[in-house]
Amino acid sequence: MSKTTRNLAPERIKVFWQPGCTSCLRVKEFLASQGIEFESIDVHNDAKGMTQLNALGARSVPVVALGGRYTLAQSINDVIRFLDLKTRMMEALPPQTLVEKLALVLTAAARLTQQLSEDQLREVFRNRDRMVGAHVYHIIRVAEMGLQAAQQIDLRFEGFNDVPPENWRRDDLVRWGQDIREQIRTWWRNETDTALAYDVPTYYGRRPMHEVLERTTWHAAQHTRQLALILESHGIKPDGPLTPSDLAGLPVPEEVWDR
Repeated sequence: MSKTTRNLAPERIKVFWQPGCTSCLRVKEFLASQGIEFESIDVHNDAKGMTQLNALGARSVPVVALGGRYTLAQSINDVIRFLDLKTRMMEALPPQTLVEKLALVLTAAARLTQQLSEDQLREVFRNRDRMVGAHVYHIIRVAEMGLQAAQQIDLRFEGFNDVPPENWRRDDLVRWGQDIREQIRTWWRNETDTALAYDVPTYYGRRPMHEVLERTTWHAAQHTRQLALILESHGIKPDGPLTPSDLAGLPVPEEVWDR
């Protein structure tokens, strides 16, 4: 990826984000890598920041704003177009490879989840008001929503805020993750367009399914990296965390959690 030489007015660029958000961390790291300064606004812990976000008309993060305009920053390519940057992102891995990696991610997430106690699953990690059990649920839900998009079911940002049923325990989360993994494998075996060139509906516009699968895979992978970090915070050595080889070719952020 090459750096842009465009001289933007950095004081006018704002990034609205929240802790633990994978896309938020990714867009902040991307802008920093391009030498672009920006105002970082944590809407989860800054009420005024949330007011600014609402005033723009946006309902989810990350958002990159310039003056009174903004773009949803789920796709770095959208940010590149919005800021008129002269750079390109790396090519996405082939769909077959992404499916294999997503299955691997869900297997790792289940393995790591089994190391947590029921009490630890009810704790909140760092500066994000979300229980660890809900974090695990989110990993699986991300994969499920990607699968649903392939079935032309709207990928809506509200789905990322879903939480597990109150009576669910660790084994319920593990079983559900394994079930979604097998559903993804079944979908892929029956998929007729293995290039995934068809468009699917998302809250940031209709996108090629290949693009959505890439985002689904690295999104789930990044949260699984965070799950390993949560274990380490309890002094527990993660059992088989995702390796650099597992993550190779996925556009995950460099950091695991926002600083």
